Amino acid sequence: MNIKKEVSVSKVAKDAEELYRGGFFCSEAVVSSIRSNFELDIPEEIIAMASGFPVGIGRSKCLCGAVSGGVMALGIFFGRTKQGDQKVEKNLELSKELHDWFKVANGKNALCCRILTREFDMGAGAHKEQCIHFTGLVAGKVAEIVIRELNLVNTDVLEYA
Repeated sequence: MNIKKEVSVSKVAKDAEELYRGGFFCSEAVVSSIRSNFELDIPEEIIAMASGFPVGIGRSKCLCGAVSGGVMALGIFFGRTKQGDQKVEKNLELSKELHDWFKVANGKNALCCRILTREFDMGAGAHKEQCIHFTGLVAGKVAEIVIRELNLVNTDVLEYA
């Protein structure tokens, strides 16, 4: 798989937020932003695979859809396609890193959509804005992990060097 060698983490996050605002849900926006910013030569259908995860998996309000999309995106890079391939261990480690990081980063010590959104009316703008923010956070963190693990370049760092 071809991968772009220099990526802006802040652009990945911003694009994910804009994709959410434009009509994708959280999980779709994360996967789409990662796919496009890393210029992955994989079909668009990968985004469709993320379509069942929004609002805590099919609106069940369980696991945050942004995190689900982030785990899917990590799997694109680090997941396995053959039984017995031990690289699955790295993917599990990185997925747990994302999980643990988001639990702290969201300020609510949770990954359950029901808990993350309990103070909001699900139809209200404040709910959507929080989810847009979480989507950007997760997409950015996934980009950071991929850049770190594959020894790529975060162009944001170059801007401030």
